[in-house]
Amino acid sequence: MKRRIGILTGGGDVPGLNPVIKSVVYRSSELGYEVLGIRRGWEGLTHLRPGREPDPEYLRPLDRANTRAIDRTGGTMLHTSRTNPGKMKKDPLPSFLDEAQSARLACTEGVYDLTPIVLDNIRSLGLDYLVTIGGDDTLSFSEVLARKGVPLIAIPKTMDNDVQGTEYCIGFSTAITRAKELIDRQRTTLGSHERIGVFRIFGRDAGFSALHAAYVTSGRCLIPEAPFDLERLVRILVEDKHNNPSRYAFVIAAEGAIWKGGSVSELGPADAFGHRRKANIAETLADEIRRRTGEETLASELTYDLRSGDPDALDQTVAITFANIAVDLIRDGLSGRMVAIQGGNFVHTTLPDPKLGPRRVDVPRLYNAERFRPQYADRLGSSIFLVPPTD
Repeated sequence: MKRRIGILTGGGDVPGLNPVIKSVVYRSSELGYEVLGIRRGWEGLTHLRPGREPDPEYLRPLDRANTRAIDRTGGTMLHTSRTNPGKMKKDPLPSFLDEAQSARLACTEGVYDLTPIVLDNIRSLGLDYLVTIGGDDTLSFSEVLARKGVPLIAIPKTMDNDVQGTEYCIGFSTAITRAKELIDRQRTTLGSHERIGVFRIFGRDAGFSALHAAYVTSGRCLIPEAPFDLERLVRILVEDKHNNPSRYAFVIAAEGAIWKGGSVSELGPADAFGHRRKANIAETLADEIRRRTGEETLASELTYDLRSGDPDALDQTVAITFANIAVDLIRDGLSGRMVAIQGGNFVHTTLPDPKLGPRRVDVPRLYNAERFRPQYADRLGSSIFLVPPTD
């Protein structure tokens, strides 16, 4: 059966998106399906200019020729945005909407729901399926469309690795690999200057990135799920430094980590999904340590470096496999599903329920809150991603 598949990437970029796009195109071509790339995430389905001719600003037909080499680079050749069609402010509304049309789409004061436009564009483009690649925010609107009857398959990606229903999201392994390389390199300057280092890593609501980076560097870490005792942390870091022959210590802090009784302010305007930028916990914590101890400290940002460049081998493998499973699900007529890893195995599952929020670290099983370390013991039976078996 001839099918036309639309594919888009939403939210922040991660290494591994291009291998997904290429593999969807290649597997689809084997089955005789047509693939239409939708540029700039959900914006491509809200701002697509109406008319008989395809809008080159937002549409790109994909084939083996124009995707042949894209898996060798990071980022997404379809580009991305943080557009939320269900809650759009007035300023970014499509220019082709007149006042009457905008008024019909208004849902609250200054907020518009462009879901009807998205549905109209899906129909006008003749899309039989959508493949949506994204994290919680992108997938939350995927769930809206699935409830309205749009056939789609979702693929999870985020360095935070916090999408419900899967142990692994594309981009996570590369982020941890890069974090390990950067931390190991910076050990030399920490030791040369006898400093205490504080590394800030992604993880607004969940601490998987900080936890795994600490796991592979034998470091201490701070995660959003476990507010920490600041005095105890400072004391342990000073002990670490003086017990280390190289006279340095470090801790890895997820961006959403906070000490008991403290707070990290949010800066700037909220994005389309209501997220504001967190103040830098590394700088704040490094200042506190210096003020309390007199020790020289160094705050280091490990964020955007981790999402740039080529995917590592594990992310490449997962991306290719997720993509092929997605097309196989389309072949089999399944819809409203997300490709996932559970128990270390490739599976498909329901789309994440937005009401559940992000997946979070199981603190009692995975994190030693007293010592600010990952739990290394009792890993038998766990997934490779450290997820323990369910009771």
